Amino acid sequence: MDPKDDEIVSAPIEEKNTGPVENDVPSGAPEVPPPVVNIPAAPKPKPKKAPELPIFERRNWLIHLHYVRKEFDICKSIIKEGLAESGGMCEYAVYTQALVLRQEGRIQESLELFQTCTLLNPQSADNLKQVARSLFLLARHKAAVELYNEAAKLSDRDWEIAHNQGVCYMYLRDYKMAKDCLSQALSFKRHEISYVMLGKIHLMEGNIEAAIEIYKQAVEYSPENPDMLTTLGLLYMQVGQYQKAFENLGNAMTYDPSHVKAIMAAGSMMQTHGDFDVALNKYRIAAVATPESPPLWNNIGMAFFGKKKYVAAISCLKRANYLAPFDWKILYNLGLVHLTMQQYASAFHFLSAAINLRPKMAQLFMLLGVALTHLEDPDNARKAYEQAVTLEQKDPAMSLNFAIFLHNTGDKSAALKNYKEFESRYRIMKTTNPNAGDQEMQDAAQKLGTVLQVGESLVWNEGAGKGTTPSEKAEPDRPATTSGVSLPPTVKSPMDREQIATPIIPPYYPYEDEKGPSRMGETPLPPTRGLTTMKTEFEFKSQHSDLENLPNPPDGPPSYDDAMSGGIKEEENEEDFVHPPPS
Repeated sequence: MDPKDDEIVSAPIEEKNTGPVENDVPSGAPEVPPPVVNIPAAPKPKPKKAPELPIFERRNWLIHLHYVRKEFDICKSIIKEGLAESGGMCEYAVYTQALVLRQEGRIQESLELFQTCTLLNPQSADNLKQVARSLFLLARHKAAVELYNEAAKLSDRDWEIAHNQGVCYMYLRDYKMAKDCLSQALSFKRHEISYVMLGKIHLMEGNIEAAIEIYKQAVEYSPENPDMLTTLGLLYMQVGQYQKAFENLGNAMTYDPSHVKAIMAAGSMMQTHGDFDVALNKYRIAAVATPESPPLWNNIGMAFFGKKKYVAAISCLKRANYLAPFDWKILYNLGLVHLTMQQYASAFHFLSAAINLRPKMAQLFMLLGVALTHLEDPDNARKAYEQAVTLEQKDPAMSLNFAIFLHNTGDKSAALKNYKEFESRYRIMKTTNPNAGDQEMQDAAQKLGTVLQVGESLVWNEGAGKGTTPSEKAEPDRPATTSGVSLPPTVKSPMDREQIATPIIPPYYPYEDEKGPSRMGETPLPPTRGLTTMKTEFEFKSQHSDLENLPNPPDGPPSYDDAMSGGIKEEENEEDFVHPPPS
């Protein structure tokens, strides 16, 4: 095109775009606004096409959706289609299928699929962790530790790897490495479960003080966790620091008023101090949440036993025994209550069953000896006492009861020997714990010592008669008595000998097993009161037994109302307790 043409075309455009001149507008005419020029808008850019997903991964979102909804059947069908299209090369589909198989309990097949994921992506730490997890579930802890070590090389400062390593070492009984790994995990990231496992390892080692320190740190990290507070309170109870225990249990019930474990622990403390009515009120709350708890009915029965309501106690203990027939502590308590009610054949039955479950428990053999004595079987009773004295080398009540039995059977020399053994044990016990020993044991020992003519040298009676003359301490004509029974100062022959009262039943601390734990702290133990027994039965961690899957017997135990109808009918509060109103 000729440049002149441009000039020609552009000239009139300039004239058209020029605004009107003032002289051209007639006077008095309204002003006309300039015309609006419509500028065409820029065309919108065409939307970009969604990126094409690889054929291996295009179903991953759908697989994940059904997996989190726990729709495993649909999930497996989609995974099957995806693996058929990809020829088994889709890592996510294989990974999710392995998780589904683990949920279904097919651990070995899940392990094989996770190993396939590791072949598809060998640089993934998650795949190695899942393989190690499967090995752990198959109890192959050593192989799991090796894989966790390989995963740690791919993922630095991973809390999960360090924690799981500690758990594996715990099952391998390498407690030092387990504590190191769990401490390292807590340095990476603080988690409640790591504190729990570390405290459990200290308890397995028997180091209660270190476990208390760990749980104190856990409570500082999670102060509103009732489980942590309850466990710390139980540990304080175990070492005799009842004030701190009650504070932690109270805090636990503040955050969760219906926390069964804390309620039972607090009720147990109240039972220990004789507040049976308050303890029963606490147990009412727990009974609403766990009406079929064997420890709960055991504690209820012993609360009634403390109130001297023996029929109600036996009814509750029978129900606990029906719910947990292999719990030796419930059988121990049943034997004790039947001994108190002078039902010696029933006591022998339950104590024999408890001995079969716990053959190294000295208290069981001692109670069995008491029952056999009243069943007029002195030979087996003596064997039971000898076994009790052999198993328990520290409890002075064992030697004292054996000495009383030997005196009643006419063996004075053996009775004197066991009495001296009692004095030695009692001296050691008072040295370690000045508040140990109850009044009933002292009265029985003073009575036997007078009969055996060793009453003036009783080691446990030192300082008891300050300000009195020696004749006032042990007069031959007026010996010390128990339950109003007087004994002659000398024993001439078995025919002239008067029987000593029934051997005392020593106190049994709830947390002592074959070997009592060491006690620490300044809070003294409360004085015991004669016929006492364990009043709590609960673990730091609930355990599930295979016995729970067994079918129920055809006939259940007698109901509380049936048991109460034959004896105690005025106890309305107890009936209300056994059948609590719905919350």
